[in-house]
Amino acid sequence: MGKLKITLVRSTADRRRSQQATARSLGLTRIRKTAVHRDTPQVRGMVAAIRHLVEVEEVAEREGA
Repeated sequence: MGKLKITLVRSTADRRRSQQATARSLGLTRIRKTAVHRDTPQVRGMVAAIRHLVEVEEVAEREGA
């Protein structure tokens, strides 16, 4: 299973509280802050809810990790 590198590129100010909470729960508290999460359906759903605020990259896991 791969990982997702999620970067907040737009502010959560003036957004719905649910979108602010989703960004916070992903560890995205400031613009240009990046978090890496395991690629699961739950994380994909959270990203989909705030897709207009974030950039997402797939990161391959290293063999030894």
